[in-house]
Amino acid sequence: MMEPNSLCGQRNISMLMDLYELTMTNGFYLLGKGAEKTVYDMFYRRNPDNGGFTIFAGLEQIIEFIECFHFTDDNIDYLRSLGLFAEEFLSFLRNFRFTGDIYAFPEGTVSYPDEPLVTVIGPLIEAQIIETAMLSQLNHQSLIATKANRIVRAAQGREVADMGARRAHNADAAIYGARAAYIGGVNATATVISGEMFGIPVTGTMAHSWIMAFESEYEAFKSYAEIYGSRSVFLVDTYNTLESGVPNAIRVYHDILQPRGEHLHGIRIDSGDIASLSKKARKMLDDAGMTDCLIVASNSLDEGTIGSIISQGGCIDIFGVGERLITAKSDSTFGGVYKLTAVDRDGAWEPKIKISDNVTKITNPGLKSIYRVYDSEGLSVGELITHHSDTMPDLSKLECVSPDKPWQHISLEGCHLRPLQVKVIEKGKRILPKTPLSDIRDYVKRQLTTEVRPEEQRFYNPDTHPVLMSRDYYDMKVALLRKIEGETRRHSQS
Repeated sequence: MMEPNSLCGQRNISMLMDLYELTMTNGFYLLGKGAEKTVYDMFYRRNPDNGGFTIFAGLEQIIEFIECFHFTDDNIDYLRSLGLFAEEFLSFLRNFRFTGDIYAFPEGTVSYPDEPLVTVIGPLIEAQIIETAMLSQLNHQSLIATKANRIVRAAQGREVADMGARRAHNADAAIYGARAAYIGGVNATATVISGEMFGIPVTGTMAHSWIMAFESEYEAFKSYAEIYGSRSVFLVDTYNTLESGVPNAIRVYHDILQPRGEHLHGIRIDSGDIASLSKKARKMLDDAGMTDCLIVASNSLDEGTIGSIISQGGCIDIFGVGERLITAKSDSTFGGVYKLTAVDRDGAWEPKIKISDNVTKITNPGLKSIYRVYDSEGLSVGELITHHSDTMPDLSKLECVSPDKPWQHISLEGCHLRPLQVKVIEKGKRILPKTPLSDIRDYVKRQLTTEVRPEEQRFYNPDTHPVLMSRDYYDMKVALLRKIEGETRRHSQS
């Protein structure tokens, strides 16, 4: 069952593409190249915030987009109005459907730079035309999931709630940002539509306007408590946190809630020195017998401010994180890219490589298999890229290379491997069952608890997770680079 307002629901976003995708595919069509079978990889080059890893998110929306991809009559009429495209190409688009295969990491996989998170195998036109929409899902949700996880880890077991919708860059950023944040580990969202669409627990307190709408702060708290009882959370910093807000919260508890056999769920502090205020508020609440009353903190929080509050002994039970989560402030872009890596030539894959003066932009060519390497204790100690194969490598015979230190001999004996990619789309149709969002979230937590080395989870100067290559694959890449360099030199001399 499709969620309300999902990508396949009330709108068609198939035109979410850069113009060059259409000018190129129009050219491929006219040149008779459109049906050539190709391989494209989607990967990224650097972890956000210079962290040790990324959390891959957005796969469900990628699958949904592919299944729903089509052009309407209005789309075709608009493209015709641009005066760029052949009529026969527009006729081709009218009946367009994706018919290829897609392989991907399971959503929520802890991931590293330069490995293929998603691999698309299909006709050149089909694989090229989906580039922007694919990247938009990967780049946004992976960024937010990774940022959310940094914040959750900084909270050291305390609850974290997403409260960022009003500061998101638009409605989709709020809706799918809440989804990604939940994958990253937040406990709840204040964004109601995301709760409806994805089953994320929803949470909320009150705004200052509720309090200012009454004659006094006491009356505002009293009226709210009479309606919501033990679910009440009072915002205590409208006038003065310690001299007015907390005392009035205590008074309403004794006057209204306690006689009804109820408790005050919490108070929220949204300004001032949160570490200091929370410690003093905690003492006031405890002295009043309200030891079960939680303290919620908000106000431009992120992993840095949360870590600082905790290190100062702040008595916070729940962090409500808004703008710096939903916009991934401090590193607000995710550099996912989508590159052609192989072309079918007479039934064999011919590897393709992008070369750049910037070494980090040189791509890994060909159709590949990617494995996670585990040591005898079950810790993930690296990734392994090999030529594509349906069988697992024999580690007793495999020679590995680190692209950064190719002179080193690396043996993986005593380790074991897990293939990372699974087929999610076959001949244009979903074959991967939809995974409950809570299961994706649990998968993230399980990896970080049992597999990912603590050294990679540091916020600053984390240890690098090695991405290794089999000797055969590495030699193929180097030979391809040398071949292209030689051809370039000959052309420059002629």
